[in-house]
Amino acid sequence: MTARDISGFASLAERQATEELEIELLLEALYQRFGIDLRGYGRDRLRERLLAEVSARGLATLSSLQERLLHEGGVAEDVVRALGVPAAPLFDLPDDTRRLRTALGDSLRPTALPKVWLAEPAGVAEAWTLAILLAEEKLYARTQVFATVGSDEQLARMRAASLPAAQLQSSQSHYEASGGNGRLADYFEIVNGEARLLPRLRERITWAQYSLVTDASFNEFHGIVCRRALPDFGPLLRQRVLRLFRDSLSLFGVLGLDRELEATDAGVEDYQPLFGDGGWYKRVR
Repeated sequence: MTARDISGFASLAERQATEELEIELLLEALYQRFGIDLRGYGRDRLRERLLAEVSARGLATLSSLQERLLHEGGVAEDVVRALGVPAAPLFDLPDDTRRLRTALGDSLRPTALPKVWLAEPAGVAEAWTLAILLAEEKLYARTQVFATVGSDEQLARMRAASLPAAQLQSSQSHYEASGGNGRLADYFEIVNGEARLLPRLRERITWAQYSLVTDASFNEFHGIVCRRALPDFGPLLRQRVLRLFRDSLSLFGVLGLDRELEATDAGVEDYQPLFGDGGWYKRVR
């Protein structure tokens, strides 16, 4: 190895160390200034999304982004949005949705007034997908869905959200592949090219601000689904959230995660897998 190679590696290591420090300082700024705690998130995904935000704004460093975050209105909200779960279209994962249909149908049907917690969904479409699915399983009229997001800004957006009407047609095939046998557009009202779930279905969804990072269990649920946000969490935060879900799930309730539980995961001994693979479980103890 030449002296030039050694110098190049040293320079790269120095840049990476500086970048790591900048990430820590930016996350601390978000927490101290705005009360948004992303410090337990996995660094690989955070770094990728933060650097994309730096590039999109034409900035040179993460420190420059932090300065704008602290001193320019709206930048913090933009950064939090960039670091959150990306919005997904209706029924975007048909195989997964089919399993959700089966798991919740079997679990909720014997329950008089079931409650389902959808934690950090991938935009309003994931909540509306769940609502349509429950309606088709004849469960929605007596089921309350609690959809939670991490910030007040996200909460306001979800409550006022709509989808492009064109998405109903493009999502029809995925809807059918997930077990739907109707016309997706029949579940929506369309005004000026924008689609919103029918009021009778929207009214069963309670949107709320809730932090998976800091808040305690707030209810007992017969189903908990969190398949989009968990991959963003670091190891310690992931275990914290798994304990939270265990404390919030009723006996024989269903848990939907991003992947299969590992032997060292919190509460793993209390669950029984529902399918041959994937992160679907029933609490049995």
